[in-house]
Amino acid sequence: MAELRFTKDHEWVRLDGDAATVGITDHAQTALGDVVFVDLPEVGREVAAGEAIAVVESVKAASDVYAPIAGRIVEVNAGLTDDPGLINRAPTAEGWFFKIEPRNPAEVAALLDEAAYAAFVESQA
Repeated sequence: MAELRFTKDHEWVRLDGDAATVGITDHAQTALGDVVFVDLPEVGREVAAGEAIAVVESVKAASDVYAPIAGRIVEVNAGLTDDPGLINRAPTAEGWFFKIEPRNPAEVAALLDEAAYAAFVESQA
């Protein structure tokens, strides 16, 4: 399994071949609470890094999900429409949000590694 990289907005990214799979971190889903709805981006959409492209709603709040890298959306996790709770149960596995074809794959390597992300989360506590 490819290494996860992270953003300070609590998204994770895993580069698998020509596409990067994106979701929210366990920390983010814990903070949100029970997820009840997800609004996913449209396949084919070109996005800029940092652009708000999805929304996740929980019993507590709604939150934007940002594109961690620039590229084109090539797939969305349709299973989240019927079962948004996948995000709570498996945030870095079956609870992924979308796959993006990176405009520049080096952007993934520039994101936080697991240790740097853990230190960032700890600094926010």
